[in-house]
Amino acid sequence: MSYTIKEVSEMTNLSISTLRYYDKMGLLPGLKRKESGYRMFSEGDIEMLKIIDAFKKAGLRIKDMQHYLALAFKGESTLEERYQIFLKQETVLKEKNAELQAALEITRLELEAALEALEEDLHKDARGIQL
Repeated sequence: MSYTIKEVSEMTNLSISTLRYYDKMGLLPGLKRKESGYRMFSEGDIEMLKIIDAFKKAGLRIKDMQHYLALAFKGESTLEERYQIFLKQETVLKEKNAELQAALEITRLELEAALEALEEDLHKDARGIQL
């Protein structure tokens, strides 16, 4: 099955300009075009977009993604190097996750402190009211 750029944009939450940019940068090498020049995305292209998104979230640059693709096209002889790229990505993501968890914990503590202070102020106001 094939999809238009608009359909893929809606499916992936990527803008049409981003999809065009990825194509221009060679990140979607198997992308087919109609005779009219319109891009037609396959299931494989959508899977590649998922990999690109994961790489992007892990902080990889377009240049790094292009390198990965170049390795993939060289075939099985590059499996070890590609494995190392994913291993490094996993480490980066785990570190980012740990940083986010620490920030979340601080946020929770601050929220609890603010809630306690708010409750104390409400009690003070309630005691100050004369009936």
